[in-house]
Amino acid sequence: METVELLKSRIQTAEDLHSVVRTMKALAAVNIRQLENAVESLAEYRRTVELGLRVVLSQGSGRTVLARESAQHSLGAIVFGSDQGMCGQLNDQIAAYALQHMELGDCASEDRTILAVGSRVSARLEDAGQRLEVTLPVASFLSGITPLVQELVLHIDRWSSNQVVDHIVVFHCQHLSRAAYVPCKFNLLPIDRHWLKSLTQEKWPTKVLPTFTMNPEELLSALVRQYLFISLYRACAESLASENASRLVAMRGAERNIGEKIDELTRLFHQQRQMAVTEELLDIVVGFEALAEN
Repeated sequence: METVELLKSRIQTAEDLHSVVRTMKALAAVNIRQLENAVESLAEYRRTVELGLRVVLSQGSGRTVLARESAQHSLGAIVFGSDQGMCGQLNDQIAAYALQHMELGDCASEDRTILAVGSRVSARLEDAGQRLEVTLPVASFLSGITPLVQELVLHIDRWSSNQVVDHIVVFHCQHLSRAAYVPCKFNLLPIDRHWLKSLTQEKWPTKVLPTFTMNPEELLSALVRQYLFISLYRACAESLASENASRLVAMRGAERNIGEKIDELTRLFHQQRQMAVTEELLDIVVGFEALAEN
């Protein structure tokens, strides 16, 4: 049976761990809110880029903006996961989701070029037999998303210039609420022609006619890059928010289990201490009786 000193040490260790879990839970909640604000702020930015595309496309018929309709035989995939653990089944779910949808497509495994964001999702994909081109580290904080997205855009430019892929798909977890997320995907390139056509057919929101003075091709290229940046930034932010949501759920469960363990150890500690006190009292009584008999 454990001694009082050992139980006291175990209780102290459990309380320290409980404090760490509470801190991680609080950090996850704060991170989720910051990332939610970042995603919300992208809406107006995206709207501005769409307005710019409408202006350029409406005054330059015939431009396709990589909006091809040809058969797609080689796939470029970007899969967002995590570098850190304690985030539940997030990496398993997004890896299984990505592999399932890639298997349903027309591209064979050797015709896929995969870029993984996060060492843990990268390991899941490799364990499933999928060859990866490169693995990038996850942005640890909100300020690290922009450099990561810029690096992703450079990889996409290289894929396009070297004609490595016909189309690019992004797999990530979409954040639904504080503690919920769902795996999802979207086609990054080529840009949907129907979406571009719908932009040009929308009514301009003001009575002032739009115009521009710079070179149309340069402006179009800049707007497309901004569209790519916004799409990837949102996917990265959603993935990070989902990771923190999954971690929040895991920390809540850990906090509950540790609390129950602390209660159990505390009860054992009180029992052991009461038994020790009782034994000491019995020793005193026995000693007193022995002295009285003498």
